[in-house]
Amino acid sequence: MAARAAGALSFDDQDYSRNKTYSQGLREGKRDGAHHKDHSKKRHFNKDEDQKAYEAGYQKGHGH
Repeated sequence: MAARAAGALSFDDQDYSRNKTYSQGLREGKRDGAHHKDHSKKRHFNKDEDQKAYEAGYQKGHGH
């Protein structure tokens, strides 16, 4: 298997950078990571796409 290039998207990643729920997840993930917490606030969104964007941002912000 070839190694992925740095910053490359995996098959299930999308570019959520302009999604407000992604930004919210990124902020909360960074804050939780700094305080050694995991998902301190439970967020649920009506749209599946928003839930995925939030989780992608959270994981990136948390350092996963």
